[in-house]
Amino acid sequence: MKERLVRFNLFGQEFAFYSDAPDPEVEQSIQLLRQELEGSGKKHNRNAIPSSKMLVLGCLRLAAKCVQLENEFEHYRERQDQSIGRLVRKMSSDMD
Repeated sequence: MKERLVRFNLFGQEFAFYSDAPDPEVEQSIQLLRQELEGSGKKHNRNAIPSSKMLVLGCLRLAAKCVQLENEFEHYRERQDQSIGRLVRKMSSDMD
């Protein structure tokens, strides 16, 4: 997909970036950031915290979730590899 300028509003400010991701992915990403910042369950006094700091904190929380998911996936892959190894060994021993 061709790179294009994407604009969105958050905290009463307009933000813009270039993306070549499909529109649904871009919208989902923006929605995820909104949920993280606005729907986290923690009520921040937005007048006391600059929007740039809120965005950085939101990105850090999303990055932490990403790292957690990567770690969980790696553990899942290790368990699957072990299970497959056991099955292969069992099938090999049954064939002998």
